[in-house]
Amino acid sequence: MEDLKLYDAEYRLLEIVWEKEPLSSTELYKECLPRLGWKKSTTYTVLRKLVERKILKNENGAVTALVKKETVQRYESQAVVEKWFDHSLPGFVAAFLGEKKLSRKEAEELKQLIDTYQEDGEDMR
Repeated sequence: MEDLKLYDAEYRLLEIVWEKEPLSSTELYKECLPRLGWKKSTTYTVLRKLVERKILKNENGAVTALVKKETVQRYESQAVVEKWFDHSLPGFVAAFLGEKKLSRKEAEELKQLIDTYQEDGEDMR
């Protein structure tokens, strides 16, 4: 599943599926109507496209996700870092933070994440 790039409408529908799955296409439409303001045809069109791309499954009356939310978030995040920050994660983090100062707790959580994902054999200190 190389291309997980999603349009905003696709992601919004996926959020509902991730939250409520499994659900029928009718239940999905009933969720999309108040939350997204979509007509039945819009809901079914977006659903069909996501099924064709093998991101969702609509089988035996049940709509379920074939791709986890975390997988989509990781893909989209990596795409931003690659496209806009020349593959530089530190550049992305610096731009993301801007002038914002981190709390001690946030800084400690980030340090723990870095330690968890650091490649073996590299000393970062």
